[in-house]
Amino acid sequence: MQLLPKTQLSLEITPTQKIILDVGGMKCAGCVKAVERQLTQHPGVKSVCVNLATEVAVVDVAVGDVDADTLAQGLTATGFPSQIRTAKGKVAEEKSDHAAKVRQEMVTAIRQLVIAGVLLLLSGIGHFGGSNLPILNNIWFHCGLATIALLIPGRPILVDGWLGCRRGAPNMNTLVSLGTLTAYTTSLVALFFPGTGWECFFDEPVMMLGFILLGRTLEKQARGRAAAAFRQLLALQPQTAKLIANPDSEQLGTDIIEIPAEQVRVGEWLQVLPGDKIPVDGEVRFGQTTVDESMLTGESVPVIKQRGDVVTAGTINQTGAIAIQAIRTGDDTTLAHIVALVETAQTRKAPVQKLADTVSGYFTYGVLTAALLTFVFWYFFGTQVWTEVSTASVASGMEMMGHSAVTTNHSPLLISLKLAIAVMVVACPCALGLATPTAILVGTALGAERGLLIKGGDVLEKVHQLNTIVFDKTGTLTTGNATVTDCFLLPNQEHISPDSLLQLAAAVESGTHHPLSTAIRQAAQGQNLAIANAVDFHTEPGMGVSAVVEGAIVLLGNWEWLNCHGITISETAQEQAHRLASEGKTVVGVAVDGNLAGLIAVSDTLRIDAKTTVDKLRQMGLRVMILSGDRPEAASAIAQQLGLDSTDVMAGIPPSKKAQAIESLQNNSNQPSIVAMVGDGINDAPALSQADVGIALRSGTDVAMETAEIVLMRDYLSDVVESIQLSRATFNKIRQNLFWAFAYNTIGIPLAAGVLLPKFGFVLSPSSAAALMAFSSVSVVTNSILLRQFTR
Repeated sequence: MQLLPKTQLSLEITPTQKIILDVGGMKCAGCVKAVERQLTQHPGVKSVCVNLATEVAVVDVAVGDVDADTLAQGLTATGFPSQIRTAKGKVAEEKSDHAAKVRQEMVTAIRQLVIAGVLLLLSGIGHFGGSNLPILNNIWFHCGLATIALLIPGRPILVDGWLGCRRGAPNMNTLVSLGTLTAYTTSLVALFFPGTGWECFFDEPVMMLGFILLGRTLEKQARGRAAAAFRQLLALQPQTAKLIANPDSEQLGTDIIEIPAEQVRVGEWLQVLPGDKIPVDGEVRFGQTTVDESMLTGESVPVIKQRGDVVTAGTINQTGAIAIQAIRTGDDTTLAHIVALVETAQTRKAPVQKLADTVSGYFTYGVLTAALLTFVFWYFFGTQVWTEVSTASVASGMEMMGHSAVTTNHSPLLISLKLAIAVMVVACPCALGLATPTAILVGTALGAERGLLIKGGDVLEKVHQLNTIVFDKTGTLTTGNATVTDCFLLPNQEHISPDSLLQLAAAVESGTHHPLSTAIRQAAQGQNLAIANAVDFHTEPGMGVSAVVEGAIVLLGNWEWLNCHGITISETAQEQAHRLASEGKTVVGVAVDGNLAGLIAVSDTLRIDAKTTVDKLRQMGLRVMILSGDRPEAASAIAQQLGLDSTDVMAGIPPSKKAQAIESLQNNSNQPSIVAMVGDGINDAPALSQADVGIALRSGTDVAMETAEIVLMRDYLSDVVESIQLSRATFNKIRQNLFWAFAYNTIGIPLAAGVLLPKFGFVLSPSSAAALMAFSSVSVVTNSILLRQFTR
């Protein structure tokens, strides 16, 4: 009966891989939806996330089931030129090509804008009567201006709009194309057939294209500024390394070969001169220097590095020449992990974006329907019911654009067409598509600059909902630099002295790397005590360790660990342990051959910023709690120093049960909590994963980056506050952008459709609608850029 669940499980954990595609041709949220729809049609594709701001598609596929080239070719065939993200080893070439492409696009956009601007100026001067030159007032001259506007600066818009319509995915360019072509065609009919009595409005296509191109150029510049921080992060990746061909030689400065940084292998020695970027993660083997690690931590103060210290790729060597041995290279370096995390974060959408995505998928069709309904209503009903609108509409629309008010009667057909054109042009799906990705782009890159790695829009939304912050105690709230304060020998231990008790404990702890074991070993070394060899180590995380030392079985750990091994704990031992724990010390029992021999007390001081961090979090309205495997007395002593109540302490909980403790908070029937767990990313990994938001200090970087949603690269506890504040600020920008995008379209489309025309005589001309549409997308991107003003 259990075969079915096991089979189902094997299907659920089918290995997947990510394919990253650089996608061109996306203009609005409708394009994003079309790309996602195209990619999800391929069998084997598990999920797709497309980012309009960075023009990237991240595709999760079953390993071996999907060919990346097929995905790229399929998108290219449907009008979205795509290519697979360049493989490792061509990073410099890729960055250079991308920069050249961006520059070329910007030059082309500015050239088109200049042409459109000149045409707009000539059209405006002639139309507003600001010139004595007869040619500027000639209707054929204005027809020529409109024709040039459509054929030169407007041509890419018209072509893309037509292609989008042909492939069944109409976009913003489709709407603009229909609007400008309708206005142009109507004016041509009026010019060649004056008997219709229609008005020529060749200025409208020129103005519409001019305002739209102005808005797109400003938007492109703003998007460039939004992505600047991430480009700077990419630029930190070193390109070359100086390989020491013969590290065994006494002359380390000779026989140096310069090679590409990605070709360095683990274990090789490299020379790093003052001013050089450190090419890989490595350990200093020779020399001493100071290193600028601001790219990693946001701190400008250089860090002293000497033999045995670890240095990170991308940081800058400042004062001395050093030789390092590579320990992590290529995609395994800390910087490469950071870049990958930030890039992935920028494609992870906030759940609040789902509504915008749903709307965007049908947006263009909805606008076309609204434009058709607007035409039908005003042509068949509106102009018949409100006969005075023919004069009012033209006068109001002209006054808005700076025209002198001229009262002229116009046909119902002309008025209906103008209103329908305005509806098509005023709609802005671009603002919906840029609302989330631009804010995430700025927020995550800004966080990376300051040593805060936030893994995506979904994380930002969860952070916004947090009401409880749970801290691990040892190594998180405390420094992790514990020291032995007491070595208590129990009565009737004739064959063991306090020194020998410490020696035995240090021998057993030589097989572990917990802060407590480090403190015990350092205490023994500080007293110049010889540490015997131990064998048969066994460790139970969060409980204790055992080993055989000189033929004796020695156990170290908490009461639960000792009880599991049948060790009797005397009343004297319990009293002493309680006294020491009430002083905030961690108590370790030492048992030799089945008898409790003594107690060792270890004290770990609070981080200097722990109290201020807890106070600020509470001021932000968050409940702060401590989760510890230590005795309740020791955890309560730490809580008292932080000003926390005893109800905010969960003590005596081993790592294996910390995730259950977090789950109990989340599922509390009386008051369910949205929980963030702050830990060191090693023993706390299950709890970090269980929490709604896992926040890990840089300790145990590899595990932290995999498990936590937020990684604090500086190892400052105060960064917990900043990461939450930055997440809240970024999510607020997302909400502001989405509100504006929805509000703009909700208000702009009815205004363009003439909802205020009968009563107030107010209407948007097509050129006014184009100006508003351009302003809408620019305002969204600009609002996201304002996030860079976020201060600590």
